[in-house]
Amino acid sequence: MQNNPFGGVIENLSVDEVKAGMDAGTMLLVDVREPNEVEAESIPGAVNVPLSTFDVAALPDAGDKMLVFSCRSGQRSQKAAAAAQAAGVDLHRHMAGGILAWKEAGFETERG
Repeated sequence: MQNNPFGGVIENLSVDEVKAGMDAGTMLLVDVREPNEVEAESIPGAVNVPLSTFDVAALPDAGDKMLVFSCRSGQRSQKAAAAAQAAGVDLHRHMAGGILAWKEAGFETERG
């Protein structure tokens, strides 16, 4: 873990780690991009909670899954983790590189 430039600590997970966790059913990916961005292209199975209206209470219940934030490139997901920590919720993981890195790795996305 490292200090998050937006406050708190952050754990960078690779797209490979996140893909494996999602495939195994042990991770819940929360995409903090705006709805129009998600509509254009998204990661299958990700849940959208836009950073512009971010409220830690609006986050889905991950149950026993690890909640991981994602965005386009990895900046907004770090801000979401910082906002969650500032609200007293221990959420400190994000997918480094965002959907851009996901696509670069050759993983599937969906539109609409």
